Amino acid sequence: MTIIGSYLVGSIPTGYIVGRIRGVDVRKEGSGNIGAANAFRVLGRNAGAAVLLIDGFKGFSAARWMPLLALHFFPAANAEHLALAGGVAAVLGHNYTCWLHFKGGKGIATSAGVVMAWAPLACVGALGVWGLMAAVTRYVSVASIAAAIFLPIGVWVTKRSVAMTCVMSALSVLAIYKHRGNMKRLREGTENRLGAKRAKAQDQCQP
Repeated sequence: MTIIGSYLVGSIPTGYIVGRIRGVDVRKEGSGNIGAANAFRVLGRNAGAAVLLIDGFKGFSAARWMPLLALHFFPAANAEHLALAGGVAAVLGHNYTCWLHFKGGKGIATSAGVVMAWAPLACVGALGVWGLMAAVTRYVSVASIAAAIFLPIGVWVTKRSVAMTCVMSALSVLAIYKHRGNMKRLREGTENRLGAKRAKAQDQCQP
Protein backbone atom coordinates (compact mmCIF):
# COMPACT_ATOMS: atom_id res chain seq x y z
CA MET A 1 0.00 0.00 0.00
CA THR A 2 2.68 2.52 1.04
CA ILE A 3 5.06 1.51 -1.73
CA ILE A 4 2.49 1.58 -4.54
CA GLY A 5 0.86 4.78 -3.35
CA SER A 6 4.20 6.53 -2.86
CA TYR A 7 5.47 5.41 -6.26
CA LEU A 8 2.36 6.83 -7.93
CA VAL A 9 2.71 10.11 -6.05
CA GLY A 10 6.38 10.35 -7.01
CA SER A 11 5.69 9.39 -10.61
CA ILE A 12 3.64 12.53 -11.33
CA PRO A 13 5.80 14.21 -14.03
CA THR A 14 5.39 17.76 -12.77
CA GLY A 15 7.89 19.41 -15.10
CA TYR A 16 6.42 17.68 -18.14
CA ILE A 17 2.87 18.65 -17.16
CA VAL A 18 3.75 22.30 -16.47
CA GLY A 19 5.64 22.43 -19.75
CA ARG A 20 2.71 21.02 -21.68
CA ILE A 21 0.44 23.64 -20.11
CA ARG A 22 2.87 26.22 -21.47
CA GLY A 23 2.99 24.48 -24.86
CA VAL A 24 6.53 23.14 -24.39
CA ASP A 25 7.88 19.60 -24.16
CA VAL A 26 10.73 20.04 -21.66
CA ARG A 27 12.17 16.67 -22.73
CA LYS A 28 13.13 18.31 -26.03
CA GLU A 29 14.49 21.56 -24.62
CA GLY A 30 17.48 22.52 -22.49
CA SER A 31 18.96 19.46 -20.83
CA GLY A 32 15.95 17.27 -21.59
CA ASN A 33 15.37 16.87 -17.85
CA ILE A 34 11.78 17.01 -16.54
CA GLY A 35 12.97 18.34 -13.17
CA ALA A 36 13.06 21.80 -11.65
CA ALA A 37 16.49 22.90 -12.95
CA ASN A 38 15.46 22.45 -16.57
CA ALA A 39 12.03 23.92 -15.85
CA PHE A 40 13.72 27.09 -14.58
CA ARG A 41 15.87 27.15 -17.70
CA VAL A 42 13.17 26.45 -20.27
CA LEU A 43 9.94 27.68 -18.69
CA GLY A 44 11.10 30.55 -16.53
CA ARG A 45 11.36 31.41 -12.85
CA ASN A 46 7.72 31.05 -11.82
CA ALA A 47 7.16 27.75 -13.57
CA GLY A 48 10.49 26.43 -12.32
CA ALA A 49 9.63 27.37 -8.75
CA ALA A 50 6.29 25.60 -9.07
CA VAL A 51 7.97 22.43 -10.34
CA LEU A 52 10.56 22.59 -7.55
CA LEU A 53 7.95 22.95 -4.81
CA ILE A 54 5.62 20.28 -6.18
CA ASP A 55 8.43 17.77 -6.73
CA GLY A 56 9.64 18.39 -3.19
CA PHE A 57 6.10 18.03 -1.88
CA LYS A 58 5.77 14.67 -3.64
CA GLY A 59 8.71 13.32 -1.67
CA PHE A 60 7.58 14.84 1.62
CA SER A 61 4.02 13.54 1.37
CA ALA A 62 5.16 10.05 0.39
CA ALA A 63 7.61 9.82 3.30
CA ARG A 64 5.38 11.47 5.89
CA TRP A 65 1.69 11.04 5.08
CA MET A 66 1.56 7.76 3.15
CA PRO A 67 3.08 5.90 6.14
CA LEU A 68 0.57 7.55 8.48
CA LEU A 69 -2.23 6.34 6.25
CA ALA A 70 -0.80 2.82 6.29
CA LEU A 71 -0.48 2.92 10.09
CA HIS A 72 -4.14 3.79 10.32
CA PHE A 73 -4.98 0.42 8.75
CA PHE A 74 -1.99 -1.53 10.10
CA PRO A 75 -1.14 -0.01 13.51
CA ALA A 76 1.38 -2.75 14.33
CA ALA A 77 3.60 -1.85 11.36
CA ASN A 78 7.02 -0.27 11.90
CA ALA A 79 6.63 3.49 11.31
CA GLU A 80 10.28 4.08 10.36
CA HIS A 81 10.28 1.23 7.85
CA LEU A 82 7.10 2.57 6.27
CA ALA A 83 8.64 6.05 6.01
CA LEU A 84 11.77 4.63 4.40
CA ALA A 85 9.76 2.55 1.94
CA GLY A 86 7.55 5.50 1.03
CA GLY A 87 10.49 7.81 0.47
CA VAL A 88 12.38 5.36 -1.72
CA ALA A 89 9.28 4.57 -3.76
CA ALA A 90 8.61 8.27 -4.37
CA VAL A 91 12.14 8.91 -5.62
CA LEU A 92 12.00 5.86 -7.88
CA GLY A 93 8.63 7.05 -9.15
CA HIS A 94 10.10 10.43 -10.05
CA ASN A 95 13.24 9.00 -11.64
CA TYR A 96 11.43 6.22 -13.51
CA THR A 97 7.91 7.50 -14.03
CA CYS A 98 5.48 5.04 -15.57
CA TRP A 99 3.75 7.92 -17.38
CA LEU A 100 6.80 8.71 -19.56
CA HIS A 101 8.01 5.22 -20.45
CA PHE A 102 9.93 4.97 -17.16
CA LYS A 103 12.17 7.92 -18.03
CA GLY A 104 12.06 10.71 -15.49
CA GLY A 105 14.22 13.18 -13.60
CA LYS A 106 17.21 13.01 -11.30
CA GLY A 107 15.22 13.06 -8.09
CA ILE A 108 17.00 15.92 -6.34
CA ALA A 109 13.92 17.94 -5.32
CA THR A 110 11.93 14.79 -4.52
CA SER A 111 14.81 13.44 -2.43
CA ALA A 112 14.98 16.77 -0.59
CA GLY A 113 11.30 16.45 0.25
CA VAL A 114 11.86 12.90 1.50
CA VAL A 115 14.73 13.97 3.74
CA MET A 116 12.68 16.90 5.04
CA ALA A 117 10.17 14.33 6.25
CA TRP A 118 12.84 11.97 7.62
CA ALA A 119 15.44 14.34 9.04
CA PRO A 120 14.66 18.06 8.62
CA LEU A 121 18.03 19.26 9.96
CA ALA A 122 19.89 17.09 7.46
CA CYS A 123 17.77 18.56 4.67
CA VAL A 124 18.57 22.10 5.82
CA GLY A 125 22.27 21.23 5.90
CA ALA A 126 22.11 19.76 2.40
CA LEU A 127 20.39 22.90 1.10
CA GLY A 128 23.21 24.92 2.63
CA VAL A 129 25.81 22.74 0.92
CA TRP A 130 23.93 23.05 -2.37
CA GLY A 131 23.76 26.85 -2.11
CA LEU A 132 27.43 27.17 -1.19
CA MET A 133 28.65 24.92 -3.99
CA ALA A 134 26.35 26.58 -6.53
CA ALA A 135 27.70 30.00 -5.55
CA VAL A 136 31.34 28.87 -5.65
CA THR A 137 31.34 26.70 -8.78
CA ARG A 138 28.30 28.09 -10.68
CA TYR A 139 27.45 24.50 -11.62
CA VAL A 140 24.03 23.19 -10.56
CA SER A 141 25.22 19.63 -11.16
CA VAL A 142 28.24 20.02 -8.88
CA ALA A 143 26.03 21.54 -6.18
CA SER A 144 23.53 18.68 -6.48
CA ILE A 145 26.26 16.01 -6.31
CA ALA A 146 27.81 17.71 -3.27
CA ALA A 147 24.42 17.81 -1.54
CA ALA A 148 23.86 14.13 -2.35
CA ILE A 149 27.23 13.25 -0.78
CA PHE A 150 26.38 15.27 2.33
CA LEU A 151 22.93 13.79 2.92
CA PRO A 152 23.90 10.37 4.38
CA ILE A 153 26.31 12.12 6.72
CA GLY A 154 23.66 14.62 7.76
CA VAL A 155 21.08 11.89 8.32
CA TRP A 156 23.49 9.90 10.49
CA VAL A 157 24.53 12.90 12.56
CA THR A 158 20.95 14.06 13.18
CA LYS A 159 19.06 10.76 13.43
CA ARG A 160 21.62 8.07 14.38
CA SER A 161 19.53 5.53 12.48
CA VAL A 162 21.51 2.83 10.70
CA ALA A 163 18.56 1.86 8.48
CA MET A 164 17.80 5.44 7.48
CA THR A 165 21.46 6.22 6.81
CA CYS A 166 21.86 3.12 4.63
CA VAL A 167 18.74 3.93 2.63
CA MET A 168 19.82 7.55 2.25
CA SER A 169 23.23 6.37 1.05
CA ALA A 170 21.54 4.28 -1.64
CA LEU A 171 19.40 7.23 -2.75
CA SER A 172 22.49 9.43 -2.87
CA VAL A 173 24.32 6.92 -5.04
CA LEU A 174 21.30 6.85 -7.37
CA ALA A 175 21.24 10.66 -7.54
CA ILE A 176 24.94 10.78 -8.40
CA TYR A 177 24.48 8.03 -11.00
CA LYS A 178 21.70 10.05 -12.62
CA HIS A 179 24.23 12.88 -13.01
CA ARG A 180 26.62 10.77 -15.08
CA GLY A 181 25.89 12.84 -18.20
CA ASN A 182 26.71 16.02 -16.30
CA MET A 183 29.94 14.51 -14.99
CA LYS A 184 30.95 13.62 -18.53
CA ARG A 185 30.34 17.20 -19.65
CA LEU A 186 32.28 18.51 -16.65
CA ARG A 187 35.28 16.41 -17.68
CA GLU A 188 34.95 17.69 -21.25
CA GLY A 189 34.49 21.29 -20.14
CA THR A 190 31.11 21.60 -21.84
CA GLU A 191 28.83 21.74 -18.79
CA ASN A 192 26.86 24.99 -18.63
CA ARG A 193 27.31 27.33 -15.68
CA LEU A 194 24.60 29.24 -13.89
CA GLY A 195 23.84 32.43 -15.75
CA ALA A 196 25.44 31.24 -18.97
CA LYS A 197 23.51 30.79 -22.18
CA ARG A 198 22.47 27.15 -22.25
CA ALA A 199 22.58 25.14 -25.39
CA LYS A 200 20.42 22.08 -25.78
CA ALA A 201 22.14 19.22 -24.00
CA GLN A 202 22.90 15.89 -25.57
CA ASP A 203 22.28 13.75 -22.52
CA GLN A 204 20.25 10.87 -23.86
CA CYS A 205 19.65 9.38 -20.42
CA GLN A 206 16.83 11.74 -19.44
CA PRO A 207 18.67 12.97 -16.31
